[in-house]
Amino acid sequence: MTFESSKNLSAVGALLIVIGAVLGFVVSFSGILSLIGIILLLIGLKGLADFYKEEGIFNNALYSILIAVVGCVVGVGIIAVTAVSALADEGIDWANVDDWVNYGTDVFTDFDFSPILDLLVALLVGLIIFYVVLIISMYFLRKSMNQLSTKSGIGLFGTAGILVLIGAVIPVIGLLLIWIGFVLATVALFQMKKE
Repeated sequence: MTFESSKNLSAVGALLIVIGAVLGFVVSFSGILSLIGIILLLIGLKGLADFYKEEGIFNNALYSILIAVVGCVVGVGIIAVTAVSALADEGIDWANVDDWVNYGTDVFTDFDFSPILDLLVALLVGLIIFYVVLIISMYFLRKSMNQLSTKSGIGLFGTAGILVLIGAVIPVIGLLLIWIGFVLATVALFQMKKE
């Protein structure tokens, strides 16, 4: 793979991730757009890692994606299992509509809060897992961006890397910083030139 094709694949992939994040608030297919962007970004980063003879550029980006995927699956799994268990403790079959319709009729007479408390604890644990995984994932992405900055001589990669890491540490508002970091990485990828 040539430098130009690797650069273009990476840049288009990063751009699709940025667009997918924006469209996520409007269109339901944006997840597919972001997934295609992640795949293109990784393929392009592999080519750039080979060109610069620095495998850390690709490996750290790959670790970032794998950690994020595994962490999300574990977090969602914990929340889902606890939710189904809490519903079963309340005598609700989640697939039976009649259980949902009849559930509220005796809520004030003999309601047990312990399954809901279990669900809230599971939600909290799931959110903590998501938070920690996001920080670890963005740490590896920052390492990849720093190595790309060093090898390419484009300091914007380093700025993008620090923004995504700071964004991961700051709850809620940090998601905007992560998005800005990806915008900067996209700009930096389009600016790359073969030296």
